[in-house]
Amino acid sequence: MSINHDSNWQRRAVFIEDYDQEVARHLVHGVDVWMNAPRRPMEASGTSGMKAAMNGALNFSILDGWWVEGFNGENGFAIGNLDASLTDDQMDIADAEALYSVLENEVIPAYYSRDERGLPVEWIRRMKNSIATLTPQFSSDRMVSDYLRDIYDQA
Repeated sequence: MSINHDSNWQRRAVFIEDYDQEVARHLVHGVDVWMNAPRRPMEASGTSGMKAAMNGALNFSILDGWWVEGFNGENGFAIGNLDASLTDDQMDIADAEALYSVLENEVIPAYYSRDERGLPVEWIRRMKNSIATLTPQFSSDRMVSDYLRDIYDQA
């Protein structure tokens, strides 16, 4: 049976066709963790993950694209490493193992561990770190500054 017909899987994940900015706008408002698992180095700009971070979501992503620069070990979760010596098949296996390991040992415990008031203290700490470190670092101000420096000033 494929995962497309597995009712247990269907209740836990969603594949969204024709994903665009309008769809992203609605998604980032209510998400707790933003998972992005492209094959390195195929990540685009990662603007959805940036928007999710600005809305308090934690990124759980492959170390590629913007997440290599943005991840500080405390503002989300990383899948895999930067080992460029692996073949695509080896990288897929290593990333899948890392995804499940980080999910089981870091993401789920941080989300479900509660203090005496019922608050997920570790999750909230990471959310605050994410907003504080990623929002100023990946803003439209930064984008304009980078374009000016890297493109227009060179012309």
